[in-house]
Amino acid sequence: MTLSLAPPRLLARLRHPLSLAAVAALLATGVGAVLVTAAGSDPATAWAALDEGMFGSSYAVGSSLNSAAVLALIAAGFSVAHRAGLVNVGGEGQLCAGGLAAAATGLALPADVPAAIGVPTALIAGFVAGAAWALVAAVLKTRRGTSEVITTLLLNFVGAGAVSVAVHEEGLLRQPVTSSETLPQSEALPPGVRLPLIAGIESPATAIVIVAVVAVVVTGVVLRFTGVGLRLKSVGHSPSASARLGLPVSRLQESGLGVAGGLAGLAGACLVATAPYVLAEHFSSGYGFTGLVVGLLARGSLVAVAAVSLLLGFLTSGGINLQLAAGVPASSVQIVQSVLVLLIAAAMLWSNRGTGSGS
Repeated sequence: MTLSLAPPRLLARLRHPLSLAAVAALLATGVGAVLVTAAGSDPATAWAALDEGMFGSSYAVGSSLNSAAVLALIAAGFSVAHRAGLVNVGGEGQLCAGGLAAAATGLALPADVPAAIGVPTALIAGFVAGAAWALVAAVLKTRRGTSEVITTLLLNFVGAGAVSVAVHEEGLLRQPVTSSETLPQSEALPPGVRLPLIAGIESPATAIVIVAVVAVVVTGVVLRFTGVGLRLKSVGHSPSASARLGLPVSRLQESGLGVAGGLAGLAGACLVATAPYVLAEHFSSGYGFTGLVVGLLARGSLVAVAAVSLLLGFLTSGGINLQLAAGVPASSVQIVQSVLVLLIAAAMLWSNRGTGSGS
């Protein structure tokens, strides 16, 4: 009897999320070692550079936390839309809309605006702009039946284009051109619109970390313990059944996607309000798409959102130092991150199939 029960118990342990994450990390590390060796670098030196970039200084840790906070905001919004049965792939465009609105609002405020007014005003403007950007796709979904996957994806390109136009046109947000070396970007935001540091001058960690923690916790509580979360879950499972029960399906779907866009827009506003405090072309650095990956991997769990965001945030910072200190191409770090994501996704799929078959 003991022997017959051992394999199922072992299989159950292997399907545990911690076991799957550990195996995925080991395999991704192996891939990274192969790439480092192929690039002609010493694996020990590369590992030391990666560790230094992630944890070697307060600056490294602060940069990693800022990156993780941006990803967590976007992924938390993705989880809200996902709970309503929608897939928001427009985080990049919503982030661009939020950053654009925050920059325009911040530059329109007086130069001596106090931080107690300037920072919340810019962040609220970013949230509203991101929500409005997502509502375009939401309304098309509820009123015309257009796939939100297609519309949010296409709106990414519109958002990036809007930022490009704004920072290249002097009549919009471009800083005054004084020479041929003047960069196509906005002027720096006033001091009262900049996010404050939370860990001293030696660390770049800003209040975006606090904003992200609050957003993730509030989102998790609302989705799990409130009637709103229950109604969103019902709509996500079956819109037709929810409609028969009297739930406002269209309004709930629009609200879910709107909040998702708002959180992505908030992330964009925080990026603009962080050093160097300007709106520039490509300021989003692909955070919108990476945040989508975090949301997909988290599968609705806000705890997983925080964990995966921290993992990718620290890997991003470590990868920058790996390139500088060990001479490893940046593409190698991107490959390792992609392999890690694919392995975690495949492991989760295998785990879910095994659980379903067992039930």
